[in-house]
Amino acid sequence: MTALFGDPVLPGFRPDPSVCRVGADYYLVTSSFEWFPGLPVFHSRDLVNWRRLGSALDRPSQLDLDGCAPSRGLFAPTIRHHDGVFHLVCTLMDGPGHFVVTATDPAGPWSEPQWLEGDGFDPSLFFDDRPKDGDGRAWFTAARVLDEAAGRTEIWMREYLPRERRLTGPEYVLWSGSRPGARWSEAPHLYRIDGTCLLLTAEGGTGVDHRVVAARADHVTGPYEGAPGNPVLPPATCPVTCTGHADLVQTPHGDWRAVLLGVRPGSAIGRETFLSRVTWSDGWPVFSPVGHTSPRHRLHDDFAALSADWSTLRTPRAPFWTTGDGLRLRLRPERLGERTVPSLLARPQEQHDCDVSTELHFTPAAPGEQAGLAVVLDDDAHLLLLRTTEGLVLRHGPDVLADVPVPPGPLRLGVRIRGFSHSFRHAAPDGAWQDLAAVEATFLTPLFTSVQLGVYATSAGRPSTNRARFTWFDVTYPHRREPAGQQRRRRAAPAA
Repeated sequence: MTALFGDPVLPGFRPDPSVCRVGADYYLVTSSFEWFPGLPVFHSRDLVNWRRLGSALDRPSQLDLDGCAPSRGLFAPTIRHHDGVFHLVCTLMDGPGHFVVTATDPAGPWSEPQWLEGDGFDPSLFFDDRPKDGDGRAWFTAARVLDEAAGRTEIWMREYLPRERRLTGPEYVLWSGSRPGARWSEAPHLYRIDGTCLLLTAEGGTGVDHRVVAARADHVTGPYEGAPGNPVLPPATCPVTCTGHADLVQTPHGDWRAVLLGVRPGSAIGRETFLSRVTWSDGWPVFSPVGHTSPRHRLHDDFAALSADWSTLRTPRAPFWTTGDGLRLRLRPERLGERTVPSLLARPQEQHDCDVSTELHFTPAAPGEQAGLAVVLDDDAHLLLLRTTEGLVLRHGPDVLADVPVPPGPLRLGVRIRGFSHSFRHAAPDGAWQDLAAVEATFLTPLFTSVQLGVYATSAGRPSTNRARFTWFDVTYPHRREPAGQQRRRRAAPAA
């Protein structure tokens, strides 16, 4: 079987996963695009239950996202471990390009970036520890565009010097797709399995045509021969689509698994991390379904400290928030809708259906001052429920969708999300919820990122010393129901 079903092992905004194992421990990173801190790092002992360690790029000196456009920034990292050191490569799009950071502890600190030569995106590293044709060298691979309109790309490679963190020697072109006219051959990862070099790539673009392709060669530099049954993971249909961008890892018991991205259609969650069991047929990988239900733990954050799951749009040069007595956001002139760093803190929406709420203590001191709850895809697509000098306002970008007068004092703000349907509401701290407006928010359909839920404040272009205080932030989930057929498939699925 080559279909995937069920929930992701890392739900929400967790695209382009890459994984490595050190002893009994697994470490995983994903893309983060224009959000800061960059490149979240996770740890697991079973590939199913993951814990966030932090981010590889958590200092402004490491990552300049000034002016970064939506769905640009950090593309498709790869994490590998060699001789006691973690090496993480990635591409800063619309920036200097490829870079590597290193650490002896995946929780950090990670080094300052070392920039690498070469164009393209989706970089990877291969430490050839068991060569039959060389001396254990390391290799850097990436995809680059030949004809963007036609989606024509190729996979190229150069030697990587781990101690010096630079590329050297000649360039080799390894692959340009599984068939003539193949589109968007990308996400290359190399492995040596039973003495043979295996190249795993994605094709078809990161949409409904996304697939996994395999090729192999006797020598790391090629030539590579495609699998007779390519793609080894064809384009998927519901309940999980867009599957691809796979990375293999071997368990301590010698079994194989793959992490890969996929999409559960029907909401603005976007691309998430899924897990597949991998077996082998005539030396080629066979992807099988793995059933797993992501735990839906209610979130209650009273902001004793700021957890690693909160992010900002682009790189803040200094904190605009404090914690300890709730979360206090400083009102600044920057606004959502501009290519700046607004006073926004957000975390990924993790399920199609959820209820989000917060309690706001804020008195606008001047026209334009506003603060409240945010549902944000990017600068251009977001919904904001804000207290203003005129009362409570629901905005879609510059457009006012609804407004209502509210008395001074603390105010609870909430949104009930069911797929793309968003129902906004408000209440006094001890009062009943009052409905404000419902929005069918299909304009939140993701490209590369996904919807984030959070809190926001702005003084709308004017200086201000005012602050907004959020005493808590809650996310809860309704009772989960599944079609009977999917329940039966889950019971029949193998464990991880």
